[in-house]
Amino acid sequence: MRLDKFLKISRIIKRRTLAKEVAEQGRITINGNKAKASSTLSQGDELKIRFGQKIVTFKVNDLREIVKKDEAETLYTIVKEEKVD
Repeated sequence: MRLDKFLKISRIIKRRTLAKEVAEQGRITINGNKAKASSTLSQGDELKIRFGQKIVTFKVNDLREIVKKDEAETLYTIVKEEKVD
């Protein structure tokens, strides 16, 4: 599944265009490598996303095309959050 689509479906980032912009700014890595919006995700991948002054690390648990709002959080696990100075 494409990175931008996963971020939207999992509701980590609300809109796919916003997810694409964040990726283009170099604020997302997949398993330590810089990611593009079109990067392919696999189950078990580790995402690091920089949101302002913090970096959040997620582990991809599941990849599904259609998810209800209540079940969106089951697609990922937050591994850690760290502040950036």
